[in-house]
Amino acid sequence: MPSNFPAWLHVLSIGSLIVAGTCALIIAVDEMRRPQHMWIMNLVWPLTALFGSLAWLPFYWLRGRGPEPSNAQSGEKEEQNSKKGFVASVAKATSHCGAGCTLGDIIAEWLAFFVPAVAVAFGWGPLFSEKMFAVWILDFMVAFLLGMAFQYFTIVPMRQLSFAEGVKAAAKADAASIAAWQVGMYGFMAVAQFLWFRRLYGHIAAVSSPEFWFAMQIAMICGFFTSYPVNWLLVKHGIKEKM
Repeated sequence: MPSNFPAWLHVLSIGSLIVAGTCALIIAVDEMRRPQHMWIMNLVWPLTALFGSLAWLPFYWLRGRGPEPSNAQSGEKEEQNSKKGFVASVAKATSHCGAGCTLGDIIAEWLAFFVPAVAVAFGWGPLFSEKMFAVWILDFMVAFLLGMAFQYFTIVPMRQLSFAEGVKAAAKADAASIAAWQVGMYGFMAVAQFLWFRRLYGHIAAVSSPEFWFAMQIAMICGFFTSYPVNWLLVKHGIKEKM
């Protein structure tokens, strides 16, 4: 199907997605040999590489790789963790939040694309003339639930909490972080769709187009930067675990 966008943008979008997917695959393969100390991080790193791409790959390699199978003693792990700076720890905590948002947005966007009735149920037509705004509500709900789940499976093993205590702690640790992430992501997507794509090319990008997901990659990076200060405060005050 031919693209309705300029050839340079179409090629750039496809290339960016391929590079990011390759980075995610490299990380996933490396994790098979060197699994993360917390199993949930085996999902976090490849998911964040889907938008972080070439920036996240060295970040993983320097700050995120699991120990060598022959050197997996807890003492060495503690020594490795002690060498990781606060800035990197907050970046990892922010990425942890972003992984849930990334997976949630992928699920929600494709679900609404293949089942338009889902968007109608969230207000497309009666409340919103733009389908995108209705899907944003679904995006936020799914991203919030997945982000909470990611945080739950981090906090509970570290603090040995019950289910109810774990849910409460996860909400306290990640609710503001997820909201801040989505603000940055929605903000850029609105600019990209209405001030870039529609103004210059006469239409917004469909979910099925590479241009949409290229814009979403940039939007997720914006989400990282709007969420980072929130995570800084959460980690600094001990509400969120230092990673």
